[in-house]
Amino acid sequence: MISSPPAGQVRASSQENLLIDYLHRLERHRAERRAVHIHLSALSSQNRRDHHLRIVLTTFEGLVKMLQAQVFTLANSDLVVVYKAQAQDEVESSIVKLRFLFSDDPLIIDDAQGRKGTFCTWYDLEKEYDAVVTLAQTMLQQDKARRAAEQEKISRESRVPEKPKGTPFTPDLLARVEAGLAQADLANLMRRQAVCAVVGQAPPQPVFHELFISIADLRQTLMPSVNMNSSPWLFQQLTETLDRRVLSLLNKHDDRTLEGDISLNLNVSTLLSPEFMVFDDNVKAGMRGTIVLELQKVDIFADLGAYLFARDFAHDRGYRICIDGLSYSMLPFVDRERLGADLIKLIWDSSLTEEKDKKTEALRRIGVTRIILARCDTPSAIEYGHSVGITLFQGRHIEQTLASDVRRRGIARARPRTY
Repeated sequence: MISSPPAGQVRASSQENLLIDYLHRLERHRAERRAVHIHLSALSSQNRRDHHLRIVLTTFEGLVKMLQAQVFTLANSDLVVVYKAQAQDEVESSIVKLRFLFSDDPLIIDDAQGRKGTFCTWYDLEKEYDAVVTLAQTMLQQDKARRAAEQEKISRESRVPEKPKGTPFTPDLLARVEAGLAQADLANLMRRQAVCAVVGQAPPQPVFHELFISIADLRQTLMPSVNMNSSPWLFQQLTETLDRRVLSLLNKHDDRTLEGDISLNLNVSTLLSPEFMVFDDNVKAGMRGTIVLELQKVDIFADLGAYLFARDFAHDRGYRICIDGLSYSMLPFVDRERLGADLIKLIWDSSLTEEKDKKTEALRRIGVTRIILARCDTPSAIEYGHSVGITLFQGRHIEQTLASDVRRRGIARARPRTY
């Protein structure tokens, strides 16, 4: 007997999977086998409480015990009963009981008015086996999508930052932080995150690595009690100071970071600074085309003239420009082509799946090969990107997949060869 779990409990192995497995085992024995799909999910919410579902399951209990039927409770509360043809009368009697139980529901009233198939759908497995298998597979995909959406919601809620607490950021504190930066070993605060090409089921292939300073770690190291985000203008000044320190770090002759494809988060003003000129002198001419300079949208529009000048300079030197941190709602105001940017970084959000055709058209006007889908913390982000043609991704899920792939290859190399 395939038991159905109590409503509300997490199922170790989904009933959809069990149904598919059962149907596969019946493939060569489908003669005299039938099925009925009972659309409990279409009942009014007042008729879908836990005690209703228990009554429904009890209705078929006798048939299950006599090995005349198997009952599967799907994730959306629908029931699929697969039974022997000789039990047809008993199954129909059970359906009559259920119609009586829910007689005041609009779904049953529809059936009574001649709109058949609204409460249940009947199948003859000998003739309609493929249709039932397709039904089970569709239900499995819907269950997976539901679980992914729930996981995405949990992940999104966990990402909502708490309002930073602490002492307000003041010019005096900024001066102290900048003085501390002159002495701090920023190499310990430097982080790397890969931007990867992901095509089909192939493992992620790193295209370049974004180098950045962890502001949270910096705050914890220098001034844990200060809320550095309390003044946007002072924070902007701090990021410009950080830009110069990062460039200084990369300019060290013993640093091998510049030997790989990288991206740097910089301010527009930094691209026009002496520190960037020194950095540019240290980069081999042939490598500039592999370096991406990431600029924030707010910084670009704060002084568009300065951006256009810096962009032309960067392009002349061979660098590529990426506009960072864009949500879908910002795209109408950011014309990638007119701004002369090579790439944009779009922040993944599950709302992208709403009105998908309209949004897909907008993304294709930008050029999906020019979009990096960022903050991909769950597989659903990758699935969405693939569905619209995006192939460049960045985020925690990508990092985890990369790490798993590296471990897998390491284990494979460590295995002794047998001849």
